[in-house]
Amino acid sequence: MEFFNLPPLLVSFFLLVLLQTSTIAAKKSYIVYLGSHSHGLNPSAIDLQLATQTHYNLLGSVLGSNEAAKEAIFYSYNRHINAFAAVLDQKVAEDIAKHHDVVSVHENKKLKLHTTRSWNFLEVENDGGIPLNSLWNLSRFGESTIIGNLDSGVWPESKSFSDEGYGPIPTRWKGSCEGGTNFSCNRKLIGVRYFNKGFASDTGPLNSSYETARDVDGHGTHTLSTAGGNFVKGVSILGNSYGTAKGGSPKALVAAYKVCWSTDTGDGCFMADILAGFEAAISDGVDVLSVSLGGGIQEFSDDLIAIGSFHAVQNGITVVCSAGNSGPSDGTVLNVAPWMITVGASTIDRLFTSYVVLGDKRQFKGESVSSKLLPPKKFYPLIRALDAKSNNTSSTEAILCRKGSLNPEKVKGKIVVCLRGENSRAEKGYVVAQAGGVGMILANDKQYGDDLSASPHFLPAAHISYTDGESVYQYIQSTKTPIAYMTQVTELGIKPAPIMASFSSRGPNVVEPSILKPDITAPGVDIIAAFSEAASITDLPYDKRHTQFITLSGTSMSCPHISGIVGLLKTLYPKWSPAAIRSAIMTTAVTEANDLNPILSLEKEKANPLAYGAGHVQPNKAANPGLVYDLSTQDYLNFLCARGYNKTQMKLFTNDTSFVCSKSFKVTDLNYPSISMNNLKSEAVEIKRRVKNVGSPGTYVAQVEAPPGVSVSVDPSTLKFTKTDEEKDFKVVLRRVSNNQTEEHVFGKLVWSDGKHRVSSPIFVILRI
Repeated sequence: MEFFNLPPLLVSFFLLVLLQTSTIAAKKSYIVYLGSHSHGLNPSAIDLQLATQTHYNLLGSVLGSNEAAKEAIFYSYNRHINAFAAVLDQKVAEDIAKHHDVVSVHENKKLKLHTTRSWNFLEVENDGGIPLNSLWNLSRFGESTIIGNLDSGVWPESKSFSDEGYGPIPTRWKGSCEGGTNFSCNRKLIGVRYFNKGFASDTGPLNSSYETARDVDGHGTHTLSTAGGNFVKGVSILGNSYGTAKGGSPKALVAAYKVCWSTDTGDGCFMADILAGFEAAISDGVDVLSVSLGGGIQEFSDDLIAIGSFHAVQNGITVVCSAGNSGPSDGTVLNVAPWMITVGASTIDRLFTSYVVLGDKRQFKGESVSSKLLPPKKFYPLIRALDAKSNNTSSTEAILCRKGSLNPEKVKGKIVVCLRGENSRAEKGYVVAQAGGVGMILANDKQYGDDLSASPHFLPAAHISYTDGESVYQYIQSTKTPIAYMTQVTELGIKPAPIMASFSSRGPNVVEPSILKPDITAPGVDIIAAFSEAASITDLPYDKRHTQFITLSGTSMSCPHISGIVGLLKTLYPKWSPAAIRSAIMTTAVTEANDLNPILSLEKEKANPLAYGAGHVQPNKAANPGLVYDLSTQDYLNFLCARGYNKTQMKLFTNDTSFVCSKSFKVTDLNYPSISMNNLKSEAVEIKRRVKNVGSPGTYVAQVEAPPGVSVSVDPSTLKFTKTDEEKDFKVVLRRVSNNQTEEHVFGKLVWSDGKHRVSSPIFVILRI
């Protein structure tokens, strides 16, 4: 704009508008973190008022008045987490960061859910994917355990949250049902809260539709029912796979904390709301907190999920988190703090299979879920999408079956072969159906290889591999009248299973390589669980289908499997620490599939602990681990000291002025159930560990599978226990014996066995040049 052509008064007006716009744009929401409160674990109403007043005073000293501070602050975390969230301009945020009481200042960042809608771009699953008969020797199915879920809320009417047969809510529960209008809790779904102020600080004022904990996208209902959903008989997915659905801990009590919100531009979970969810869950009294979300890879002191989790663990709550969906590349794993349980995702022994049979009788095995089926063994004309392209459409658009790319005259009554990529898988089928096609074969390109997904299509469909797709294309081009038919069936007992999901994020842990992450893998592909009836099946705007149960995939789905198992163990062993529970889950895991061969990756290569951690979870064995590697808050604080945290950084995690860092503690000495060494050179490295007997008296002998190029010795190599809860120390010495001049990742195993139990720990070593 050329101001010199405008009258002076109008120029002044525009300058004022620009100045105001600039000031507004500069304002963002921040979280000002002050560490822990001094009022202890059970604050009174006066304690809470004083804590909030302290927040007003602090911000008011920078803004010039407490009134201005009250207007800016939208969350005062005044119970367990000492912090406040406020809308501030950058200069104020920088000034307040210099205040002597302020430990750190964080932007209110948006995080994401770790689910991959298998019909769009990601993968999500849920049905407590571990078979019913493999779990239920465990006591009372998790009865009396309270599982909390930070997510997009809950659909309370779901049968998975029926309270039929439940007794009174435990008196120790301090939560409430704050779900909004037309929302009811019961003796199963005992608590609900929603937090949207962080979301509103980014998007602007919200209308009344956001004043609810009701789930509108299905993710929160799916994850919570996976963790603690009740038994529901007669469940099917669009007419496929009839059976009983249940969560990992089906008789547990559950609570939902809605911290994720959907808009026209996508989903978002803002850190200020997530921190409010942590604060509420701790205060309400949950035993387990399931967190199927995450942000970027961050140092623990900058990671508010890690900080919120630390406060929860301090209060005896086991926190279970998704590893992320950024695999299969190395170094992508998220939520890597040692006080969390970090969960990767793998398959189960069930497939929603769709077979393609060509006119020359060749058969190809794909995957799909559809309520519409073609008549059995009836052949239909087969056509490539490229050969059915409409006028004024590029070949690329047609091959991908994009909207408007197909000619109905060429498609009508035929099965169309579309290429995977760019637009969603379900949309491709919709395009074919709209053009009059009777079915779709969805072929992978070379990039996707054998990565298949059972998407809920609009018409009969089969998703096939790249190799099989090439065969289908060749068949079409080699015959004048190509034909095919398709059949759909649910198959059980598939071997090998599990297989690591390609999307599951991999180690090593780039924040702290001495802590192997992920910790464990669990079912996370095509998992059946409850769904929101407010959400369409595919989330596409023209999809009017709704369902009470659906398949999803992702580490969002595997995380609540472990949360449910934690609930079972908490019922059996209510006095066990979060670390002891994690140890039981990790040290009893298996690294073999159901064909007794090593667990594989999707690429049919042997998987390793960077993908699955300690292995695939075994719930019954976790209930009787023999020994556990236990940890206390003091251990975690010493670990942070050993990482070089200064006094200011330590205030993020403790306000205990009596705590003094141990000078002899090394990061590798954290009593973790796995062993990870980042840089083993010529010098021997000694690692300390301690185990506690949680079984009967016995003698355990060390068995070692040394990583290639590494010698491993254990001292002592025999541990004799005479009573329960007795603890024994031992040392593991690693020596490099390889002279290779290339960097290598090598893996081994340490097992303590008394003839009944096998207490197994993976060993991961990076051999550098």
